[in-house]
Amino acid sequence: MIIGFHGCDESKANQLVNDPDTISFSKENYDWLGHGLYFWENNYDRALEWAKQKEAQGKIKKAAVVGAILQLGQCCDFLDTKFIRTISIYHKLMESQYQQAGKKLPENLNATIDPHNDRLLRMLDCATIEFMHKEITQKYHEDILKTGYSNIKVFDSTRGVFTEGGLAYSGAGIYAKSHIQICIRNFNCIKGFFIPRKEIDFPSPSKNT
Repeated sequence: MIIGFHGCDESKANQLVNDPDTISFSKENYDWLGHGLYFWENNYDRALEWAKQKEAQGKIKKAAVVGAILQLGQCCDFLDTKFIRTISIYHKLMESQYQQAGKKLPENLNATIDPHNDRLLRMLDCATIEFMHKEITQKYHEDILKTGYSNIKVFDSTRGVFTEGGLAYSGAGIYAKSHIQICIRNFNCIKGFFIPRKEIDFPSPSKNT
């Protein structure tokens, strides 16, 4: 079980809590982990920061965060080396198909609003991950039609770690917006939504102590 936080408009946060079946996919061609519903793993502040950025851009009315209890199921976890190798294999296959079709591969591009050149528009990554899901799902259904069962596991979720936002301080190896992101494809992985309670910070030590 993992706690995830989803940045969104306040109305959407309330809707998910009150009617948890009103879930919608993100299907942008630049989604970092492919299509699905996105969460920041154990990172309320980053989710709120993202929502406030969308509010400033006029894309949502009021920034809010909704929490979720997640069970990742069969997860393509890019914190695990074997899944990095897996996506690399599918990228080579996709690259070969693009070449045969005389098409140019998508690219990861910088966003004009990002001064750190973190290539926030991840068209190549999104296309590769979606290609992988399509190939695996297709093979799974072929097995079912032929034999009635399949040993192939279709991914329920995707998980990745990202460093972005520039150095946290001069000379640092830590980046200001480092985070773990989760993309849920199978909504049965979402066990419930909740409105996060506001944490109470510890008081600062007194100067006299």
